[in-house]
Amino acid sequence: MGTLNAPKSRFSLPSTSTSTPQHPIKLASLVRIRHAVVDSGSQSARGFVTIPESGPKMRDLQLNRRQALLAGGLGTLSMSMPGVVMGSDEVNAAGQAVRAEKSCIFILLCGGPSHVDTWDMKPEAPLDYRGPYMPIETQVPGMLINEMHTELAKVADQFTLINSMHHPGAISNHFDAMHNLLSGQSNKRVQEGILNDQPYLGCVVARHKPSTRNFVSNAWLIRCVGPPVFCAPNIGIGGYLGSAYAPVFVGSAENHPAMPGFQPPEIYAPVDESRFGDRKSLLTQLESVRYDRDKQVKDWSDLRAKTYDAMTRTEGREAFELHREPDAVRQRYGMHPLGQNLLLARRMVEAGVRFITVNGWTGQATHDKGGPPSSSWDMHGGNMGMGNAFGDGSYGMGFCLPRLDQALSALLTDLRDSGLLKNTLVVVTGEFGRTPYVLKQDPPGRQHWPQCFSTILAGAGIKGGQVYGKSNRYGEFPTHNAVRPEELAATIYHALDIPINNPLDATGMFRSLTTGKPIMDLFG
Repeated sequence: MGTLNAPKSRFSLPSTSTSTPQHPIKLASLVRIRHAVVDSGSQSARGFVTIPESGPKMRDLQLNRRQALLAGGLGTLSMSMPGVVMGSDEVNAAGQAVRAEKSCIFILLCGGPSHVDTWDMKPEAPLDYRGPYMPIETQVPGMLINEMHTELAKVADQFTLINSMHHPGAISNHFDAMHNLLSGQSNKRVQEGILNDQPYLGCVVARHKPSTRNFVSNAWLIRCVGPPVFCAPNIGIGGYLGSAYAPVFVGSAENHPAMPGFQPPEIYAPVDESRFGDRKSLLTQLESVRYDRDKQVKDWSDLRAKTYDAMTRTEGREAFELHREPDAVRQRYGMHPLGQNLLLARRMVEAGVRFITVNGWTGQATHDKGGPPSSSWDMHGGNMGMGNAFGDGSYGMGFCLPRLDQALSALLTDLRDSGLLKNTLVVVTGEFGRTPYVLKQDPPGRQHWPQCFSTILAGAGIKGGQVYGKSNRYGEFPTHNAVRPEELAATIYHALDIPINNPLDATGMFRSLTTGKPIMDLFG
């Protein structure tokens, strides 16, 4: 299975028509300007538009609707590209957009990490249950985590640990589990062959809390692909909200920010501000005659203006320029895919992106000849040919856990020190856990376990330094405060100030985002 490259730009526009205009508009005193429109391939189309030289009276030029759209260039762009949607940020006295809305960094540990080897350890259980690792204390009394999480132990007061996550109905495959986790559902719809149009968390955020300071509201850093393949089925389509709210995929196993030649998506390429300014000026003049009698035209014009503004700002493009970060900062996150993707996620939040899903791929161990292309946490051991789950290979906790510890602790520290943690929700979770017992095989590993797993939440009002929920002595199932995907989704929406019960979707119908209720005990 190959990886998905960054989507190509969809800036292609129709060429100007030579037929007689059906709806003429007249303009006075005109000059002819030449411009190029670049499509998603290697070819370009060239056409001509006209703009007023000065003091237009909207009389003397014949210009049809198709030509007007061409002149506008990006008039519909925000509605046609995944993740490209605009909304409202606060504006300061100088008229500059300021970061006011909340963002989310959702770290998806694709494959499902072992909860009993990470954040819900059972040191008093038999060896064939607890595994080889021992817990260490943290800043929070009673919160014990894996001995390789030495840096996370120092910032435990910044996050809440949920040890009672579970999937009702014994969902045991990656597809259903990931679909439900990302949509806030608990049905075995994928396995049963039932199509589901439920949008995922990032799509909903892009719809209800879009950005005006960045060209993208919903991004995904390295699509979770195989082999094995276990991505949710509608990950890139936006569900009933439509593809405009689907994530923009950034990078791949062959193109990630830990690599010297990393290339960001083409949609962040520099634009010709002068050309865009000409187009904006022309459309403004064309629309002005209808402002007073057509509110929809005025609303559309305002949206388009925000799109122009976002595209011509440099902060979105600069987010990908990791060389701007001091070497010490990059090293602190770790020069591996997970570390640099979390650093990139922090920079994208600073640039105004609302929801960033980070594939928790930690990279490939140098001694692994084949290795996984972009997954790390499906630690079956020998029965799937993935090596020792407790070793230092690509699917080994000895390789993955130190990298997660390094990258996540650096992210939480930076967000805390900069003040961004106040408005940035950090979520760390897999789609399920793994069997509390170690598989009797060589090399050892653990199978899928949807009945119980752990999740970390931090920021955006979440109270740090607490453990919520509890599992039984073996980590088999929750015994206190069980949390389903519905409750987790509702908690995320609440933290991001998104209404749950009656949000207006793209079809104009009222739908509930999830049947769960936010866990208010998590908020301080």
